[in-house]
Amino acid sequence: MKLLCLSNGHGEDAIAVRILRQLQGLSSSPQLAVLPLVGEGYAYRQLDEVEVIGPVKQMPSGGFIYMDGRQLWQDVQGGLLQLTFRQFKTIQAWGKEGGIILAVGDIVPLLFAWLSGANYMFVGTAKSEYYLQDESGPLPRKTWFEKFEAWWGSVYLPWERWLMKSPRCKGVFPRDSLTAKQLEKFAIPAYDLGNPMMDDLEVEKSAVFYDVDVEFAELTRPLVVVLLPGSREPEAYRNWQKILISVAGLCDKFAEKNLVFLVPVATSLNVDVLSEELRGAGWQENEKVGVLKSDELAIEFCWKNARVVLSQKAFGECLQKADMGVAMAGTATEQLVGLGKPVFTFAGVGPQFTAAFAEAQSRLLGPSVILLENPQEIGEAVGKLLRDPDRLVLINKNGRQRMGEAGAARRIAECLIQKSLT
Repeated sequence: MKLLCLSNGHGEDAIAVRILRQLQGLSSSPQLAVLPLVGEGYAYRQLDEVEVIGPVKQMPSGGFIYMDGRQLWQDVQGGLLQLTFRQFKTIQAWGKEGGIILAVGDIVPLLFAWLSGANYMFVGTAKSEYYLQDESGPLPRKTWFEKFEAWWGSVYLPWERWLMKSPRCKGVFPRDSLTAKQLEKFAIPAYDLGNPMMDDLEVEKSAVFYDVDVEFAELTRPLVVVLLPGSREPEAYRNWQKILISVAGLCDKFAEKNLVFLVPVATSLNVDVLSEELRGAGWQENEKVGVLKSDELAIEFCWKNARVVLSQKAFGECLQKADMGVAMAGTATEQLVGLGKPVFTFAGVGPQFTAAFAEAQSRLLGPSVILLENPQEIGEAVGKLLRDPDRLVLINKNGRQRMGEAGAARRIAECLIQKSLT
């Protein structure tokens, strides 16, 4: 059997890689090919013997054209229409050769999968019913557009559901249980198998907040905070400047406590740029580093009662060790929440992490995300949270419920093989 994977974004590529890697490990593994519709699909280089079968190109927007009309125009000028047409022709030709398509992302790969004429499956990463409701019922909708969106009965609009109900659509894998249950009401073949985002992020132990003797533990250990500025330059560097304001606020608020800030730097970013911002803010580089086991080359800075550790090799470990996060990111924020950790966030200037994105993310992730007006508010907000153990327990439970348990990629891969053979 042959399988072509379509994805449209850096986060979607990473999710697709997890599923394809599990497919490669099955005895009935199909012949794999990929086509990243956004960017150049660097994540797929992790896979052996997987061919990129069509044209790829990095656009100015980085894939966020739906957030800003100016970004769309820049992409059009950069050749978006020509690229999309060539990708469509590639997919169309592939569809005539037989096999199945795995679409990962939103309506764009889903539509291309349908247009191919081949059988297909869909991993829906972009939408969740949590944008519209939670287990208690519908969320308040403020604007006319939000009310109009909720009127359709699902976060997936009728034309998206139509594509999922096609006889050629052999399975849909939503990102959470609530969305799966809602799609089942429309007779869509939805399978609640979990969210691949949470794979490879095993937790060694719960954060100290959830221990029984929480007061004593908090007095005798450092507070560990993971900082997530995002993965796309130059936006991530602007986000980093705002995050450093919040770091200074935490140092002042908790002057009697040792603080450790862990920064898992995306490989797409330049560590030197982040380091230079730290030096400019008065941080001193420290030669002794021993916080992260999985990255001996991590860079450490010290200032007052705090340390900042920068690493490009210890993403999972940073999330595991953290008690909480300060984040202006997409997928990484969701992963941290899925580990049961609270996240503080505030809007940037975009193109991704705008006020609208931050507000939508807070709806998606519920009480696990504390959305602030500005980074200066974080000291009081963290102090208030630490004094509320019941809220911390709620955050832990909420994050795990919304993001699911690890192992989803394996479950999806096995289901994909089973359904494609029927």
